[in-house]
Amino acid sequence: MNKKIIQSDSAPSAPHLYSPAILSAEKYSLEIAGQIGLNPKTGKMLEGGVGAETEQILDNIEALLAEVGWDFSHLVKVRIYLLSMEDYQKVNEIYVKRIHAPMPTRVAIAVKELPLGAQIEIECVARGDEILNQ
Repeated sequence: MNKKIIQSDSAPSAPHLYSPAILSAEKYSLEIAGQIGLNPKTGKMLEGGVGAETEQILDNIEALLAEVGWDFSHLVKVRIYLLSMEDYQKVNEIYVKRIHAPMPTRVAIAVKELPLGAQIEIECVARGDEILNQ
C-alpha cells in the first residue's frame, strides 16, 4: 500500500509514536490520528475547558484536511473520547457548527484518562475522489 504522511504547520506535530495523518493511495483515504487541544504554535494544551479544546481540535483537523485540499465534508468516521459524558452536549454544540450534512459516522466514548491532561480527543477518517494538494 502506498501511504504518505500528512503534516501541517497549522496543526501540532506528532511524537514518534504516530503520524498526524496518513494519506492512502487506495481510494484516497486520510486517517487522522487522535487530536487533543494542542496549540500548534506553542505546542501547549489550551486552557479554557472542553469547549476551547474542542475548537482547537477541529482547527487542527481542518488544517490536516486542507493539506490535501479537503475539508470537513470529506470526513466519513469520527471517534470522540471524553473524560466525562457530562461534556457530551457541549462538544455536540461546537461540532454541529463546524461539521455539516452529510454527517460522518461517529462514536463518543468516555475514557479514564487522555494525554497531557486533555479533556477530549478526536480521531477521524476522511475519503475523497481526488487529492487537490500533493
